Amino acid sequence: MPMILNEEQVMLKDTAKDFCVNNAPIAQLRKLRDSNSKEGFDRDTWASMIELGWGGIPFPEEHGGLAFGYKGLGVVTEETGRTLAASPLFATVWVGGTAVNEGGSDEQKSELLPKIASGELLMALALEEGNRHAPYVIGTKATPAGGGWTLKGKKTFVLDGHVADKLIVAARTSGRKRDRDGITLFLVDRESDGVKVTRTKMVDSRNAANVQLKDVQVGRGDVIGQVDRGADVLDRVLDIARIGLSAEMLGSLQECFERTVQYLKEREQFGVKIGSFQALKHRAADMFCEVELSKSVVLEALTALDEGRDGAEVAKLASLAKTKVGETFTRVSREGIQMHGGIGMTDEFDIGFFMKRAAVAEQIFGDVNFHRNRYGELEGY
Repeated sequence: MPMILNEEQVMLKDTAKDFCVNNAPIAQLRKLRDSNSKEGFDRDTWASMIELGWGGIPFPEEHGGLAFGYKGLGVVTEETGRTLAASPLFATVWVGGTAVNEGGSDEQKSELLPKIASGELLMALALEEGNRHAPYVIGTKATPAGGGWTLKGKKTFVLDGHVADKLIVAARTSGRKRDRDGITLFLVDRESDGVKVTRTKMVDSRNAANVQLKDVQVGRGDVIGQVDRGADVLDRVLDIARIGLSAEMLGSLQECFERTVQYLKEREQFGVKIGSFQALKHRAADMFCEVELSKSVVLEALTALDEGRDGAEVAKLASLAKTKVGETFTRVSREGIQMHGGIGMTDEFDIGFFMKRAAVAEQIFGDVNFHRNRYGELEGY
């Protein structure tokens, strides 16, 4: 498969761009923040995204999806990143839906994927338990009880946790806290007895929550994948999600860069456009190169998913993309603030929203340092 977009994917990208600009601009995120929205996203906008088919893009047609691949979902997600659109697309489709599609039983796929595609079901992955991404550091316990399981523990930084209908909880069924083996994934209704979800305020005005599980009862049929082998599913899901998040970050950093360049062309000092200053030209040129490299790694990673390349290569590309795009987004957003000058530090300009999003997005499923180290280990160093 060539590392370019085909005609249908270009059309999908253009449609997504038009929709996001007109229906989910940064002004909407600002409004959600200023109104202290209880849900953190606009239900009508999400319903419109579902009508466009975004909820089912990567999933099989027999389960209500479009079977259009992750490259198709990637170009849509890139456009949502440009406008910083707040929606359940990442947590529900990229993460939750992928977990069901990759590790779920036939019954789970038949029941859940059509509901995700139709917008009827929102999902969230309850994984993290500390201040930094550590997918195998699981202290939440799952003990056998009456033909099912009892869950007890705490989770942090659960994206869309307070609006999700179902949680996918990573719990330990055997082994020690840091072991890869012994982790099991469970489907848990958010309204189940013993589940307490507390929304947290994020600097980027997006949804996250802490989840407390106290003697929560789940059935045998609520296990995703195999008992004690949840990491096999989790690794794949996290890599796909990292690539999806990289696509969103790519859209954000491109928009941030383009806004900054436009500002350089308009702002005057000493009677001339500041874009004519050589030092700013050099900085903008350096950013341009990093933006182009980021485009390439994301497109290659999405292509690898649709080509069905082996897990080892996808894992390397996921860490490469998350590292490169994370570095570039951080740099471009901070340069954007600096090149806007003092006004860039005010809430009057939208440029600050990109810096805030960059700070949070880098921490989701591993920051730059985590993925540099992981990439080295995957290469055998």
